[in-house]
Amino acid sequence: MLSSFSSLLPFMLFAIVASVTPGPNNILVLSNSARHGLAAALPIILGAGAGAAVIVLLVGSGVGGSLAQLPQVRTGMQWLGIAWLSYLAWQIFSAPASDINPDAAPVKRLGLLGAASLQLINPKVWMMALAVVGVFAGSGAERQAHVLSLSLVFFLVSLPCMSLWAMLGVGSARLFRSPLAMRRFNRCMALLLLVSTWLSLLV
Repeated sequence: MLSSFSSLLPFMLFAIVASVTPGPNNILVLSNSARHGLAAALPIILGAGAGAAVIVLLVGSGVGGSLAQLPQVRTGMQWLGIAWLSYLAWQIFSAPASDINPDAAPVKRLGLLGAASLQLINPKVWMMALAVVGVFAGSGAERQAHVLSLSLVFFLVSLPCMSLWAMLGVGSARLFRSPLAMRRFNRCMALLLLVSTWLSLLV
């Protein structure tokens, strides 16, 4: 475990900020919960949290070194992530407003595996993991135990943070009962997702 409460508290604060601030994951959670309810957002929350935690574990085990040493790997992952998120943004933008109808045919949504996989090609998550391991993992015989603790704590912290966005989406759904209002909401979420995605080029 982390050596002391004094080292755990700063990491928890970092994890809260990293998990609760606006970004592609939280926008996807907000959009899905508003359109399809809380249950639709839960797989995204679990998948995104688990995916990020696994990346922290991988980086702490040395796998992430290639990102620092091979810029081509980082660039390739960045463009893969941008392409995927841009495609998701288009799906949200073009989603039919009839989706608000509970009797409408179900549409394909991002699930647990999709959300987890998205983290694996998200360069911002890898950079966050490199920072976490570099600052909080320490060194010596206890390093691997610290890394395992960091990944577990990050996962546990991320769940309630992203759940706040899901509840915000569920609450806002009451404002979008008409097809026109839902269409506008979809397009607003799609544009926010697109902006947050392409801003990763500035990192």
